[in-house]
Amino acid sequence: MSAGERIGLLFPGQGSQAVGMGRDLAERFPQAREVFEAADEALGFALTRVMWEGPDEELTRTRNTQPALLAHSAAAWAVLRAHGVDAVCAAGHSLGEFSAYHAAGSLSFADAVRAVRRRGELMYEAGQARPGTMAAVLGLDDDIVEGVCREASDTDRVVVAANFNAPGQVVVSGDVAAVERVSPMLVAAGAKKVTGLNVSGAFHSPLMAPAEAGLLEELEGAAFAAPAFPVASNVTAAPVTDPVEARALLVQQLTSSVRWSQCVRAMLGLGVTQFLEVGTGKVLTGMLKRIDPAAAGRGIALGTAEQIEAFLGTRTGV
Repeated sequence: MSAGERIGLLFPGQGSQAVGMGRDLAERFPQAREVFEAADEALGFALTRVMWEGPDEELTRTRNTQPALLAHSAAAWAVLRAHGVDAVCAAGHSLGEFSAYHAAGSLSFADAVRAVRRRGELMYEAGQARPGTMAAVLGLDDDIVEGVCREASDTDRVVVAANFNAPGQVVVSGDVAAVERVSPMLVAAGAKKVTGLNVSGAFHSPLMAPAEAGLLEELEGAAFAAPAFPVASNVTAAPVTDPVEARALLVQQLTSSVRWSQCVRAMLGLGVTQFLEVGTGKVLTGMLKRIDPAAAGRGIALGTAEQIEAFLGTRTGV
Protein backbone atom coordinates (compact mmCIF):
# COMPACT_ATOMS: atom_id res chain seq x y z
CA MET A 1 0.00 0.00 0.00
CA SER A 2 1.13 3.55 -0.61
CA ALA A 3 1.85 5.83 2.33
CA GLY A 4 -1.29 6.63 4.30
CA GLU A 5 -3.44 4.26 2.22
CA ARG A 6 -5.67 1.89 4.18
CA ILE A 7 -7.69 -0.39 1.93
CA GLY A 8 -10.84 -2.22 2.99
CA LEU A 9 -12.16 -5.00 0.77
CA LEU A 10 -15.86 -5.51 0.01
CA PHE A 11 -17.08 -8.79 -1.49
CA PRO A 12 -20.51 -9.07 -3.17
CA GLY A 13 -23.23 -11.63 -2.52
CA GLN A 14 -26.08 -13.14 -4.50
CA GLY A 15 -27.85 -10.88 -6.93
CA SER A 16 -24.67 -9.54 -8.52
CA GLN A 17 -24.12 -12.53 -10.84
CA ALA A 18 -24.26 -12.18 -14.62
CA VAL A 19 -23.48 -14.54 -17.49
CA GLY A 20 -19.94 -13.80 -18.71
CA MET A 21 -18.68 -12.81 -15.25
CA GLY A 22 -14.92 -13.07 -14.96
CA ARG A 23 -14.21 -14.29 -18.46
CA ASP A 24 -12.24 -11.17 -19.42
CA LEU A 25 -10.09 -11.59 -16.31
CA ALA A 26 -9.19 -15.14 -17.34
CA GLU A 27 -8.29 -13.94 -20.83
CA ARG A 28 -6.15 -11.05 -19.57
CA PHE A 29 -4.49 -12.26 -16.34
CA PRO A 30 -2.80 -15.63 -15.70
CA GLN A 31 -3.49 -15.32 -11.96
CA ALA A 32 -7.23 -15.16 -12.62
CA ARG A 33 -7.09 -18.00 -15.12
CA GLU A 34 -5.44 -20.22 -12.50
CA VAL A 35 -8.23 -19.48 -10.00
CA PHE A 36 -10.98 -20.37 -12.45
CA GLU A 37 -9.20 -23.59 -13.42
CA ALA A 38 -8.88 -24.43 -9.73
CA ALA A 39 -12.64 -23.87 -9.28
CA ASP A 40 -13.49 -26.40 -11.98
CA GLU A 41 -11.04 -28.89 -10.49
CA ALA A 42 -12.23 -28.47 -6.89
CA LEU A 43 -15.90 -28.85 -7.81
CA GLY A 44 -15.48 -31.62 -10.36
CA PHE A 45 -17.46 -29.88 -13.08
CA ALA A 46 -17.06 -26.90 -15.40
CA LEU A 47 -18.33 -24.05 -13.23
CA THR A 48 -16.64 -21.69 -15.69
CA ARG A 49 -18.89 -22.92 -18.50
CA VAL A 50 -21.95 -21.98 -16.44
CA MET A 51 -20.37 -18.60 -15.54
CA TRP A 52 -19.33 -17.68 -19.05
CA GLU A 53 -21.97 -19.35 -21.23
CA GLY A 54 -25.01 -19.67 -19.00
CA PRO A 55 -27.86 -20.10 -19.49
CA ASP A 56 -28.94 -17.52 -16.95
CA GLU A 57 -31.38 -19.87 -15.23
CA GLU A 58 -28.53 -22.30 -14.56
CA LEU A 59 -26.22 -19.60 -13.22
CA THR A 60 -28.93 -18.27 -10.90
CA ARG A 61 -29.40 -21.66 -9.21
CA THR A 62 -28.04 -20.89 -5.77
CA ARG A 63 -25.70 -23.92 -5.80
CA ASN A 64 -24.01 -22.36 -8.86
CA THR A 65 -24.40 -18.68 -8.03
CA GLN A 66 -22.52 -18.92 -4.76
CA PRO A 67 -19.33 -20.62 -6.04
CA ALA A 68 -19.43 -18.46 -9.19
CA LEU A 69 -19.42 -15.22 -7.21
CA LEU A 70 -16.69 -16.48 -4.88
CA ALA A 71 -14.55 -17.63 -7.82
CA HIS A 72 -14.86 -14.26 -9.55
CA SER A 73 -13.96 -12.40 -6.36
CA ALA A 74 -11.01 -14.72 -5.69
CA ALA A 75 -9.76 -14.31 -9.25
CA ALA A 76 -9.93 -10.52 -9.08
CA TRP A 77 -8.20 -10.53 -5.69
CA ALA A 78 -5.45 -12.83 -7.00
CA VAL A 79 -4.69 -10.26 -9.71
CA LEU A 80 -4.68 -7.37 -7.26
CA ARG A 81 -2.43 -9.21 -4.80
CA ALA A 82 -0.01 -10.10 -7.58
CA HIS A 83 0.31 -6.38 -8.29
CA GLY A 84 1.07 -5.44 -4.70
CA VAL A 85 -2.38 -4.47 -3.42
CA ASP A 86 -2.89 -5.18 0.29
CA ALA A 87 -5.69 -4.57 2.77
CA VAL A 88 -6.22 -3.79 6.45
CA CYS A 89 -9.67 -5.39 6.73
CA ALA A 90 -12.53 -6.88 4.74
CA ALA A 91 -16.24 -7.66 4.77
CA GLY A 92 -18.50 -9.63 2.48
CA HIS A 93 -22.26 -9.46 2.02
CA SER A 94 -23.74 -12.84 2.96
CA LEU A 95 -21.95 -15.37 0.72
CA GLY A 96 -19.31 -12.67 0.17
CA GLU A 97 -18.11 -13.20 3.74
CA PHE A 98 -16.61 -16.51 2.58
CA SER A 99 -14.77 -14.58 -0.15
CA ALA A 100 -13.49 -12.22 2.53
CA TYR A 101 -12.10 -15.04 4.66
CA HIS A 102 -10.43 -16.57 1.63
CA ALA A 103 -8.84 -13.20 0.78
CA ALA A 104 -7.63 -12.95 4.39
CA GLY A 105 -5.98 -16.37 4.15
CA SER A 106 -8.37 -18.22 6.46
CA LEU A 107 -9.68 -20.64 3.83
CA SER A 108 -7.88 -22.14 0.87
CA PHE A 109 -9.63 -21.46 -2.40
CA ALA A 110 -10.55 -25.13 -2.88
CA ASP A 111 -12.10 -25.35 0.60
CA ALA A 112 -13.91 -22.03 0.17
CA VAL A 113 -15.44 -22.83 -3.20
CA ARG A 114 -16.56 -26.28 -2.05
CA ALA A 115 -18.03 -24.77 1.13
CA VAL A 116 -20.18 -22.24 -0.71
CA ARG A 117 -21.29 -24.84 -3.25
CA ARG A 118 -22.50 -26.95 -0.31
CA ARG A 119 -23.98 -23.86 1.36
CA GLY A 120 -26.02 -23.17 -1.78
CA GLU A 121 -27.31 -26.74 -1.87
CA LEU A 122 -28.26 -26.67 1.80
CA MET A 123 -30.04 -23.32 1.52
CA TYR A 124 -32.01 -24.53 -1.50
CA GLU A 125 -33.02 -27.71 0.35
CA ALA A 126 -34.16 -25.68 3.36
CA GLY A 127 -36.19 -23.49 1.04
CA GLN A 128 -37.87 -26.51 -0.52
CA ALA A 129 -38.68 -28.03 2.88
CA ARG A 130 -40.28 -24.80 4.13
CA PRO A 131 -41.00 -22.37 1.30
CA GLY A 132 -40.10 -18.79 1.98
CA THR A 133 -39.42 -15.56 0.17
CA MET A 134 -37.91 -12.09 0.61
CA ALA A 135 -38.87 -8.48 -0.16
CA ALA A 136 -36.94 -5.23 -0.36
CA VAL A 137 -38.27 -2.34 1.73
CA LEU A 138 -37.39 1.26 0.90
CA GLY A 139 -37.84 4.35 3.02
CA LEU A 140 -38.27 3.02 6.56
CA ASP A 141 -35.98 3.07 9.57
CA ASP A 142 -34.53 -0.26 10.67
CA ASP A 143 -36.35 -0.34 14.01
CA ILE A 144 -39.71 0.33 12.37
CA VAL A 145 -39.20 -2.55 9.93
CA GLU A 146 -38.25 -4.85 12.80
CA GLY A 147 -41.31 -3.82 14.80
CA VAL A 148 -43.72 -4.37 11.90
CA CYS A 149 -42.14 -7.78 11.22
CA ARG A 150 -42.73 -8.80 14.84
CA GLU A 151 -46.34 -7.66 14.55
CA ALA A 152 -46.84 -9.65 11.34
CA SER A 153 -45.33 -12.86 12.73
CA ASP A 154 -47.07 -15.59 14.73
CA THR A 155 -46.25 -19.15 15.80
CA ASP A 156 -46.84 -20.54 12.29
CA ARG A 157 -45.69 -17.66 10.09
CA VAL A 158 -42.44 -15.79 10.63
CA VAL A 159 -40.98 -12.73 8.92
CA VAL A 160 -37.81 -10.91 10.01
CA ALA A 161 -35.53 -8.12 8.88
CA ALA A 162 -32.83 -10.07 7.04
CA ASN A 163 -30.53 -7.47 5.49
CA PHE A 164 -29.79 -4.01 6.84
CA ASN A 165 -28.14 -2.82 3.64
CA ALA A 166 -28.21 0.95 4.12
CA PRO A 167 -30.36 3.53 5.91
CA GLY A 168 -33.85 3.25 4.43
CA GLN A 169 -32.95 0.03 2.59
CA VAL A 170 -33.90 -3.20 4.40
CA VAL A 171 -34.76 -6.68 3.12
CA VAL A 172 -37.32 -8.81 4.96
CA SER A 173 -37.42 -12.61 4.83
CA GLY A 174 -39.73 -15.36 6.01
CA ASP A 175 -42.65 -17.64 5.26
CA VAL A 176 -44.43 -16.73 2.03
CA ALA A 177 -47.69 -15.95 3.85
CA ALA A 178 -45.90 -13.80 6.42
CA VAL A 179 -44.05 -11.76 3.79
CA GLU A 180 -47.32 -11.28 1.90
CA ARG A 181 -48.95 -10.16 5.15
CA VAL A 182 -46.19 -7.77 6.19
CA SER A 183 -45.83 -5.97 2.84
CA PRO A 184 -49.02 -3.81 3.06
CA MET A 185 -48.30 -3.27 6.76
CA LEU A 186 -44.91 -1.82 5.88
CA VAL A 187 -46.50 0.48 3.30
CA ALA A 188 -49.01 1.60 5.91
CA ALA A 189 -46.09 2.32 8.24
CA GLY A 190 -44.60 4.67 5.65
CA ALA A 191 -42.48 2.54 3.32
CA LYS A 192 -42.00 4.16 -0.08
CA LYS A 193 -41.91 0.79 -1.80
CA VAL A 194 -41.96 -2.93 -0.99
CA THR A 195 -40.75 -5.20 -3.79
CA GLY A 196 -40.76 -8.99 -3.79
CA LEU A 197 -37.47 -10.68 -4.68
CA ASN A 198 -37.01 -13.72 -6.92
CA VAL A 199 -35.30 -16.07 -4.47
CA SER A 200 -35.48 -19.79 -3.69
CA GLY A 201 -35.92 -19.39 0.05
CA ALA A 202 -36.11 -17.14 3.09
CA PHE A 203 -32.40 -16.46 3.46
CA HIS A 204 -31.05 -15.03 6.72
CA SER A 205 -34.16 -16.04 8.63
CA PRO A 206 -35.08 -18.84 11.05
CA LEU A 207 -36.30 -20.85 8.05
CA MET A 208 -32.67 -21.57 7.15
CA ALA A 209 -32.02 -23.44 10.44
CA PRO A 210 -32.05 -26.89 8.75
CA ALA A 211 -28.97 -25.85 6.74
CA GLU A 212 -26.82 -25.12 9.80
CA ALA A 213 -25.70 -28.66 10.66
CA GLY A 214 -24.61 -29.43 7.12
CA LEU A 215 -22.65 -26.20 6.77
CA LEU A 216 -20.95 -26.74 10.12
CA GLU A 217 -19.93 -30.22 9.02
CA GLU A 218 -18.52 -28.83 5.79
CA LEU A 219 -16.54 -26.10 7.56
CA GLU A 220 -15.24 -28.48 10.23
CA GLY A 221 -13.75 -30.53 7.40
CA ALA A 222 -11.86 -27.49 6.08
CA ALA A 223 -8.62 -26.07 7.44
CA PHE A 224 -9.50 -22.70 8.97
CA ALA A 225 -6.63 -20.37 9.83
CA ALA A 226 -6.62 -17.03 11.62
CA PRO A 227 -7.28 -14.25 9.07
CA ALA A 228 -4.30 -12.08 8.14
CA PHE A 229 -6.53 -9.03 8.66
CA PRO A 230 -9.88 -8.57 10.46
CA VAL A 231 -13.12 -9.55 8.72
CA ALA A 232 -16.25 -7.71 9.84
CA SER A 233 -18.90 -10.29 10.68
CA ASN A 234 -22.36 -10.02 9.10
CA VAL A 235 -23.81 -11.28 12.38
CA THR A 236 -22.12 -8.94 14.87
CA ALA A 237 -20.53 -6.28 12.61
CA ALA A 238 -17.46 -6.66 14.83
CA PRO A 239 -13.99 -7.38 13.40
CA VAL A 240 -13.11 -11.10 13.66
CA THR A 241 -9.56 -12.46 13.94
CA ASP A 242 -10.16 -15.79 15.69
CA PRO A 243 -10.69 -18.80 13.37
CA VAL A 244 -12.97 -20.64 15.81
CA GLU A 245 -15.22 -17.59 16.11
CA ALA A 246 -15.13 -17.08 12.34
CA ARG A 247 -16.35 -20.61 11.63
CA ALA A 248 -19.15 -20.35 14.19
CA LEU A 249 -20.33 -16.99 12.86
CA LEU A 250 -20.39 -18.23 9.26
CA VAL A 251 -22.84 -20.93 10.35
CA GLN A 252 -24.87 -18.53 12.49
CA GLN A 253 -25.02 -16.16 9.53
CA LEU A 254 -27.51 -18.50 7.79
CA THR A 255 -30.28 -17.54 10.20
CA SER A 256 -29.07 -14.09 11.31
CA SER A 257 -29.53 -10.64 9.82
CA VAL A 258 -26.80 -9.21 7.58
CA ARG A 259 -25.78 -6.02 9.39
CA TRP A 260 -24.11 -4.51 6.35
CA SER A 261 -24.37 -0.84 7.31
CA GLN A 262 -22.67 -1.60 10.61
CA CYS A 263 -19.97 -3.65 8.88
CA VAL A 264 -19.02 -0.69 6.71
CA ARG A 265 -19.00 1.63 9.71
CA ALA A 266 -16.79 -0.84 11.58
CA MET A 267 -14.33 -0.75 8.68
CA LEU A 268 -14.30 3.04 8.76
CA GLY A 269 -13.56 2.72 12.47
CA LEU A 270 -10.48 0.69 11.53
CA GLY A 271 -9.24 3.65 9.51
CA VAL A 272 -10.16 2.55 5.99
CA THR A 273 -9.47 5.32 3.46
CA GLN A 274 -10.49 3.41 0.33
CA PHE A 275 -12.96 0.60 -0.31
CA LEU A 276 -12.41 -1.88 -3.14
CA GLU A 277 -15.42 -3.94 -4.22
CA VAL A 278 -13.72 -7.09 -5.50
CA GLY A 279 -15.80 -9.21 -7.87
CA THR A 280 -19.04 -8.93 -9.79
CA GLY A 281 -20.96 -5.66 -10.04
CA LYS A 282 -20.92 -2.48 -8.01
CA VAL A 283 -23.88 -2.87 -5.64
CA LEU A 284 -21.81 -2.49 -2.47
CA THR A 285 -19.91 0.53 -3.79
CA GLY A 286 -23.23 2.16 -4.56
CA MET A 287 -24.39 1.77 -0.95
CA LEU A 288 -21.41 3.50 0.65
CA LYS A 289 -22.68 7.09 0.50
CA ARG A 290 -26.05 6.09 1.95
CA ILE A 291 -24.39 4.20 4.78
CA ASP A 292 -22.02 6.94 5.89
CA PRO A 293 -21.12 10.31 4.34
CA ALA A 294 -17.53 9.62 5.42
CA ALA A 295 -17.45 6.75 2.89
CA ALA A 296 -18.77 8.80 -0.03
CA GLY A 297 -16.46 8.69 -3.03
CA ARG A 298 -14.14 6.16 -1.42
CA GLY A 299 -15.39 3.08 -3.26
CA ILE A 300 -14.07 1.52 -6.47
CA ALA A 301 -15.64 -1.51 -8.16
CA LEU A 302 -12.98 -3.92 -9.45
CA GLY A 303 -14.47 -6.87 -11.30
CA THR A 304 -13.56 -6.46 -14.96
CA ALA A 305 -10.17 -6.47 -16.63
CA GLU A 306 -10.72 -2.88 -17.74
CA GLN A 307 -11.55 -1.72 -14.21
CA ILE A 308 -8.57 -3.50 -12.67
CA GLU A 309 -6.13 -2.28 -15.34
CA ALA A 310 -7.33 1.30 -14.83
CA PHE A 311 -6.97 0.99 -11.06
CA LEU A 312 -3.50 -0.52 -11.24
CA GLY A 313 -2.46 2.18 -13.68
CA THR A 314 -3.15 4.84 -11.07
CA ARG A 315 -0.83 3.25 -8.50
CA THR A 316 2.77 4.39 -8.13
CA GLY A 317 5.26 1.75 -9.11
CA VAL A 318 2.75 -0.55 -10.83
